[in-house]
Amino acid sequence: MDTVTLTTADGLNLFALLSMVLWHSIRIGAAIQVMPMIGARGVPRRVRMVFVLALSAALSGVLPPPPPAAVDAATVLNVVREFAIGVSIGLVFKLAFEAGALAGQFASQGMALSFATMTDPANQTSSPVLSIWFYLIFGLVFFTLNAHLAMFQLLVESYRAQPIGQPLADLQAFLGVVPAFFPLVLKAAVTLSLPVTVAMLAVNMVMGVLSRAAPQFNPIQIGMPVALLAGLALLVVLARDLLGPVQALFGQAFEAARAVTG
Repeated sequence: MDTVTLTTADGLNLFALLSMVLWHSIRIGAAIQVMPMIGARGVPRRVRMVFVLALSAALSGVLPPPPPAAVDAATVLNVVREFAIGVSIGLVFKLAFEAGALAGQFASQGMALSFATMTDPANQTSSPVLSIWFYLIFGLVFFTLNAHLAMFQLLVESYRAQPIGQPLADLQAFLGVVPAFFPLVLKAAVTLSLPVTVAMLAVNMVMGVLSRAAPQFNPIQIGMPVALLAGLALLVVLARDLLGPVQALFGQAFEAARAVTG
């Protein structure tokens, strides 16, 4: 085989490999861009792009090869389908993290900390300090449990359950995965914030009774510090018990993400 033939064959193999990586990067990239922590706005776009391409290239060796692509409507539909699957998988995990931020907002209302906000580097917005605290706790639990590795395994399994180029088996079930997971997120947020909310309700009731019994008693000057100290003490006590509910929520998120591809 002459040099020209070898060069042509190597070029075709290179283009085939590049095409495979680009096809896989659509679903993987869409999931990573929506994912919390990894795909947050605080991470530079170039870093996210390099990470997606590197991950797609690393997984391309174990993923099913994509079908031959042509410039037609079928290719466009395949791209849209891959993008939708990736966004749905990433959105499930993003909603799981938002349960922590929502729990922090619920808890901060009773602790008089709703006005204490700071810049959230993940979303580049102002959020209550307790929301950021819960968000960071979720992130620590996520990486401590090696859930990011399980997420990569989930992406690999999604290609076996829903190969590139094949239509979705049940479009209605696919569209109902994220709405069905949303009530679980609200339930988890209320469950995590319920002990602090109930304790703060009891503290406010006591302060109200004292202010009625003693008119000279100022509920704002004394009640707010008491509620703040009681809430912080309760968060310290309950911090070790957050692992179970957060781990259960992540388990439900993985089940919902697997349901995306059937």
